[in-house]
Amino acid sequence: MEDWDAEEKPKPTKHKGKHDKPKPWDDPSIDHWKIDKFDPSWNETGMLEISSFSTLFPQYREKYLQEAWPIVKSALKEYGVSCELNLVEGSMTVSTTRKTRDPYIIMKARDLIKLLSRSVPAPQAIKILNDEMQCDIIKIGNLVRNKERFVKRRQHLVGPNSSTLKALEILTGCYILVQGSTVAAMGSFKGLKQLRKIVEDCMLNKMHPVYHIKILMLKKELAKDPALANENWDRKNVKQKKVKSKEKKPYTPFPPPQQPSKIDLQLESGEYFLSDKKKSAKKWQEKQEQQTEKTAENKRKREEAFVPPKEPTRHDLGSTDDKNDVAAMAMSLKKKAKEFGKRKSFENIDPERYIAAGEPSKKKSKRSET
Repeated sequence: MEDWDAEEKPKPTKHKGKHDKPKPWDDPSIDHWKIDKFDPSWNETGMLEISSFSTLFPQYREKYLQEAWPIVKSALKEYGVSCELNLVEGSMTVSTTRKTRDPYIIMKARDLIKLLSRSVPAPQAIKILNDEMQCDIIKIGNLVRNKERFVKRRQHLVGPNSSTLKALEILTGCYILVQGSTVAAMGSFKGLKQLRKIVEDCMLNKMHPVYHIKILMLKKELAKDPALANENWDRKNVKQKKVKSKEKKPYTPFPPPQQPSKIDLQLESGEYFLSDKKKSAKKWQEKQEQQTEKTAENKRKREEAFVPPKEPTRHDLGSTDDKNDVAAMAMSLKKKAKEFGKRKSFENIDPERYIAAGEPSKKKSKRSET
């Protein structure tokens, strides 16, 4: 066995990254997300088979679609796609023709009729035919079971006076329409990906859209700085404060005590043994007492409006100690003022003014004597 172990050769170590060779498509100058505009010369022969898509629309959209159908038809005619509006079945159908050259335009036409059925205006929906524009219809109806909760969370997404929705449109660069149990969106791939996460987080109550808006605004500001372009921004993101859950009570194997039933409570109070007549009389008396209390409370509330407000007193009367302190201070100030006045009069005596002022003072004294 020892000879066998000595003869064993060491296993060759695996070299990581041996296949990491430069690929021809890894050229940084190439933008892989750029969509080149379709040239009809790429497909001169056209389509071999006819492809068609149809979708149903709600009854309330019938009138609008009848009015807007000529615009839709003329827009699709440029790309060689035929469209049909069936009012009997309530459906829209798009299909390729011999003039169709772009093989992907039928998928764009399918998205167009989907958006029209989800209440998107025709001028806005026609923009989906452009190569740069994509669309996404997010279903939110099955994310929340309770109807009241669903309506409340959907309102969070819209916001007061559609302010939240407008902010999301500006930051993501997408057109958003919340209609019924779906959210229709049009924009770039990046914007649609962000929007889907925001909508799902809002409906599942994971994060409020306002926090997502703050994060998007921060990212927009950070993207402007070239030094922070390649850094991780997660630590700078705004996080929603988690509400502290109630503390769990310590586990006990014993069940909680059984609550007394209605009959048990009646037996305790002795009401169970009363006759029907006495029971009805007691109920009527309780009702009368409640009514009198209610009327008295309502009367008091009505009379509150006629009670005059308390007039503010000119001088708030303080305690006797405060009065004595104030009086003593006033007396000391008066004494000091008299002493200061006497000292000043002795210091500043002008003899000429004193002699001149002597005569009128005599006249005054004579007048006063008469």
